[in-house]
Amino acid sequence: MKVAIIQSALVWENPQANRENFEEKINSIEGAVNLIVLPEMFTSGFTMNPAATAETMTGETVVWMQTLAKANNCAITGSVVIEEEGAFYNRLLFVFPSGELQQYNKRHLFTLAGEEKQYAKGGEKLIVNYMGWRIAPLICYDLRFPVFSRNNNDYDLLLYVANWPSKRLHAWNSLLAARAIENMSYTIGVNRIGLDGNNHDYSGQSQVLDALGYTVANAAAQETVIIVDLDKKALDDARQRFNFLNDRDTFTITH
Repeated sequence: MKVAIIQSALVWENPQANRENFEEKINSIEGAVNLIVLPEMFTSGFTMNPAATAETMTGETVVWMQTLAKANNCAITGSVVIEEEGAFYNRLLFVFPSGELQQYNKRHLFTLAGEEKQYAKGGEKLIVNYMGWRIAPLICYDLRFPVFSRNNNDYDLLLYVANWPSKRLHAWNSLLAARAIENMSYTIGVNRIGLDGNNHDYSGQSQVLDALGYTVANAAAQETVIIVDLDKKALDDARQRFNFLNDRDTFTITH
């Protein structure tokens, strides 16, 4: 599966400008890809003022994602601010080439920024089945919680979309590697760069790691699109050779 990850600065609380920016970058991709990954809250930045940019599931950004997915015959994913039944959600949307979509609401809300005061908490983890791959898409702060991310032999690709600040970059790099190694899964983290409206700095380091935690690609700190070809056979061979997942502990997640 060929995956394009887009690392970019975001225009603060300006969905139209961000859609135009990402559409230009998507249209610049040469050759066919199967999945395009955008950062967390890619239309707004990590805002604690959800009313300023919130959309509905029939709003412009959802329609935009569906249109681009159909036009490029690929899946597109990233998280946006969604308002539904009087509540706001940091919601990841996984849009298939057909325009159909699945969704995941962020489970772990970032209390250090007061996210839990503005957004409703998500519930179950989502497993997306796409092109013979089982994908577990999660959002930013979820990365710190290994129990929720645990691979019960039910996914092949662990995916984090994020607005992860520069001052905690050591944790970003360390935890992505840990999640890949402990779950024997390809792991992708897609971050943003630049300053946000609260003057927080982001230095990217979007990356792809294999099932043993080795780096396949790293976007460093610049605005860029990187494309990787994930090898399902290599993943299956590594799992068959080492079988670490067979020795995992069994537990139940409570809410």
